[in-house]
Amino acid sequence: MAEDRAVLRSGLATAPFISVDDTGARHARRDGITTQIGSARFTVFRTGRSKSRLNFLSLLQAGGEDYVINDAALEYMRRRKVAPEVVARLAGHPQTLFKSQMAWYDHLVRLPLDVFDRTLVREVSEAALWGAVHHHGLMENTVVVSDDAGQFRIANHALCWVHAERLLQKLMPKVPQQAKKLERIRDQVWALYRDLKHWKLTPTEAERLILAKRFDDIFGQRSGYKDLDQLLVRLHRRKNELLMVLERPEIPLHTNASENDLRACVTKRRISGGTMSADGREARDVMLGLMKTCRKLGISFFAYLGDRLGLNGPEERVPFLPELVVVRPA
Repeated sequence: MAEDRAVLRSGLATAPFISVDDTGARHARRDGITTQIGSARFTVFRTGRSKSRLNFLSLLQAGGEDYVINDAALEYMRRRKVAPEVVARLAGHPQTLFKSQMAWYDHLVRLPLDVFDRTLVREVSEAALWGAVHHHGLMENTVVVSDDAGQFRIANHALCWVHAERLLQKLMPKVPQQAKKLERIRDQVWALYRDLKHWKLTPTEAERLILAKRFDDIFGQRSGYKDLDQLLVRLHRRKNELLMVLERPEIPLHTNASENDLRACVTKRRISGGTMSADGREARDVMLGLMKTCRKLGISFFAYLGDRLGLNGPEERVPFLPELVVVRPA
């Protein structure tokens, strides 16, 4: 478990991006959720009851449990439109570091803050968790690539193009004219997607501007098909997230890697069902994560297990995985 947690910490501290996704899980006869966090260097799985943004931010602490009010936390609150007087009250208090959830909630009561306003408490708690992530030197410039699930929408968020295009695919035209209009726009979207993939290989400023203009042309057009036009407006509002790749060419355009990683959890669930004990849940998550990480680092998982169990000779030693996560090229 310690090495798995260290893998996550090293990945979040050094990876230029993380790709995230989740899937259903069963634990102690109750429904839960398994969250995948990974990149080209590592993969970890975490299973719990909640799929909230609070839960996701707590996972990004890589085992930490503290809450911190710092510049990152204050900026998070301002982005969430938290009342300025609340931000000022938290910013002006001399205590900024809280070692546990109970210490944090006790602080909110003593401020005083309206702890019966669940939205407010959730937003300031999310901010304090995000502050703790930065306090530990994690996620400072890391892009989160997701399928647009709400819990993953934090700073530096990029949207998966495949999931965005699926919204177009789900439309159900009623007449042939609508079907033709939809097909024409889908062709334009996939053409832009292919050109973005090519641009990533040899990015240039001139081409970047052209691709951004093409995005506006595609999602700014109106076809007369009401449902399609409404969806185009909706996707156009997500321009910054869909075109994050133009600022950060190293990030992927999709979350296919996350879906591939999660197949191991789905297969395990179909064969074995759920887990009952906390140790069993932890063992499943840790072993699946370490197996995926070894594969990404080009290490035999069986050689890794043999080394950790003391079965390998000196010439077959496997280095500490977090060290490899740091030095492996993205």
